[in-house]
Amino acid sequence: MLGISGLPHTYDSWVLFLQSLTTHCLFTRLANTAYLLLYVDDIVLTASSSALLQRITDRLHAEFAMTDLGALHHFLGVSVTRSSDGLSLSQRQYALDLLQRAGMSDCHPVSTPVDSKSKLSATDGAPVANASEYRSLAGALQYLTLTRPDLAYAVQQVCLFMLDPREPHLALVKCILRYVKGTLSFVLHIGIGPVDTLTAYSDADWAGCPDSRRSTSGYCVYLGDTLVSWKSKRQHTVSH
Repeated sequence: MLGISGLPHTYDSWVLFLQSLTTHCLFTRLANTAYLLLYVDDIVLTASSSALLQRITDRLHAEFAMTDLGALHHFLGVSVTRSSDGLSLSQRQYALDLLQRAGMSDCHPVSTPVDSKSKLSATDGAPVANASEYRSLAGALQYLTLTRPDLAYAVQQVCLFMLDPREPHLALVKCILRYVKGTLSFVLHIGIGPVDTLTAYSDADWAGCPDSRRSTSGYCVYLGDTLVSWKSKRQHTVSH
């Protein structure tokens, strides 16, 4: 068990949290549930009751110089909007900044981020003029998939060529950015409703890589009606 943000174990038992084994910045209090998400000096805290939330907040204030910003509205580039049917998570401003950085603020949008019928090869085309810029844009797009599962496959594809990016790979990066330009209003919705079901979907493209013949797998997981996890990844081995 860990105390909140490293508080020693000598504190009252109610303040003790368990650190997540998979997401190390997440701490959970099981009795009278509370969750604390910590990243450097930014904290998101929620609890099962307003009284418990206030007790934890008071204890944190007693130990650290902190500012309580009230209800969650922005965290690490993600905007949070509350409504009667849940929360909407958006990275609109982050996407606008990314388009400006790429010099594509005025680009023409497209309706899809990738042509699913064509597969990129690691050796096609000439090397890009600025490989560092390619890696920077691809890395920035990775963070955008935090609230945009529709980008997961396309971004995974461009990230395969970080070592030696070529012109066709850069063309795909620009295609993704043009798609982003046309979908700035897209949000990830976390709805209010029963969470008594856990449903997962998966698929693979069957030897889709033209170089290695390895497949690309994808999955998404729903808790109730809310999408909570998704991923696209090239498999490590060739399927038979």
